[in-house]
Amino acid sequence: MPVSKEIEVKLEVPPASLPRLAKIPRLRALKKPAKSATELSVYFDTHNRKLHKKGLMLRVRRVGDRYVQTIKSAGHSGLFERDEWESEIGGAMPDLRLAHGTALEPLLSRKFCRQLKPIFETRVRRKTYPLTDGNSHIALTLDQGKIDIGDRSKPLCEIELELKRGHEAELFEVARELTHALAAQLALKSKSERGYELLEGSEIAPVKAAPIDLSAGTSTRDAFKAIGLACLKQVLDNEPALLARDPEGVHQMRVGLRRLRAAMSLFADILQDPQTAALKQELKWLTSELGPARELEVLVTRVVAPVKRRHSRLQGISSLSRDLTQQRASALARAQDAAQSERFRALTLEIARWLEAGQWRRPQDDLVRDRGDVAIEISAADQLTRRFKKIRKRGKMLTRLDARRRHKLRIQAKKVRYASEFFAGLFPGKKASKRREKFLSALEDVQDCLGDLNDIAVHEDRITAIADERRSRRRRGNPKRAFAAGLLTGREDARLDAVLENAIHAHAALAKIKPFWR
Repeated sequence: MPVSKEIEVKLEVPPASLPRLAKIPRLRALKKPAKSATELSVYFDTHNRKLHKKGLMLRVRRVGDRYVQTIKSAGHSGLFERDEWESEIGGAMPDLRLAHGTALEPLLSRKFCRQLKPIFETRVRRKTYPLTDGNSHIALTLDQGKIDIGDRSKPLCEIELELKRGHEAELFEVARELTHALAAQLALKSKSERGYELLEGSEIAPVKAAPIDLSAGTSTRDAFKAIGLACLKQVLDNEPALLARDPEGVHQMRVGLRRLRAAMSLFADILQDPQTAALKQELKWLTSELGPARELEVLVTRVVAPVKRRHSRLQGISSLSRDLTQQRASALARAQDAAQSERFRALTLEIARWLEAGQWRRPQDDLVRDRGDVAIEISAADQLTRRFKKIRKRGKMLTRLDARRRHKLRIQAKKVRYASEFFAGLFPGKKASKRREKFLSALEDVQDCLGDLNDIAVHEDRITAIADERRSRRRRGNPKRAFAAGLLTGREDARLDAVLENAIHAHAALAKIKPFWR
């Protein structure tokens, strides 16, 4: 069966904004009315979700009297492009004879075929608008309906933009207009992914970084695109957890941002254009909006709460704890406001547009273009070697570094850790795998110690600041509150020597480990 490439952008749309859709100039200019249809799609898998674990999807869609079987797998070029095999079949059950020659073929054992069953379905009212402009043809599809797993359901309201003919940049230009006009949000989850989340009850669960599958021989340019899209997905996937006030959702969204910014640093040699510079500034904005919520969460739960339990009768501790808890709530509200803002919606779409069709993809400079063409395993080994060498050298001076320079070393260690995770699959073999595990474990120890040192400095500054703020408001200081602040800062300061000693030992252990990429 021939494979086709499906290039699409999906947007989640607030139902209340749909009346504005018809007022968008592109749609007002259409001479033909939208085509409407009611579609029932049934998704199939085994009881242990074998297809889902393999990154595959099998669906039978009924439109009128017709049944269409679709098999999809993740494409090699990123989240917006998937391999798709589609064929008309005679009934509501899959025709697995037509799965030969598709990504599903390796699974077609008798046992698998017996275990295959319907697991959820979607029912939607679909409207399709053909957008044609010169050589560009984009299908705009509005789906309204629900995902149904039997005992529970979830509403659907989304727009899919599928590129039939033309350039990806046109696709994102239309998406930009819709995002602004409808307060729509870029969505990187397919209907099938959302169905599996509903089955597992994980719709608002925090999401950790997923492994990135890079193949040797992939160009450095295409490798960065794959890494960047995976980081963007982690950011967006944690929006529901953040909006549900889950502190881990804030943390994981920040991790996604840090990983993306680290990747931009690792691949700086091929990212030398104005678009990239502008995006860096916007990423800094979002990072700064999320940062206080995470910092205060760590301070309240790991420092203040244990001291409050031990010294519960001290009024000063209760007062400080109350103020810091209020600050934490305000910081979390600030993070939520950022994630629901037009600026966030525009930023996430612009990142996607930049990764798919940005200036860096077609550099004018010959040297930059040549760097992007280099096989990723070569540039990855070079990056890891160079950056690991810096960590080993600067880590030897740990006892002489102040808090600011220790923080810089921590950032460098974090970049090497992310790079090691990004490039893990490029250096196969048992020996390399064991070395990688040992390397990552030692690097994580160093990072944890340096992170703890940074937390001590941040916590002391915050505790002092809140105590000074209350003192300035009342002119005269509260002795009990001042004592409580001193107790907290003293507790943190008392940990400094031990944590620094641990960091020195962790760095010495890391420096002895043989690199897994050689």
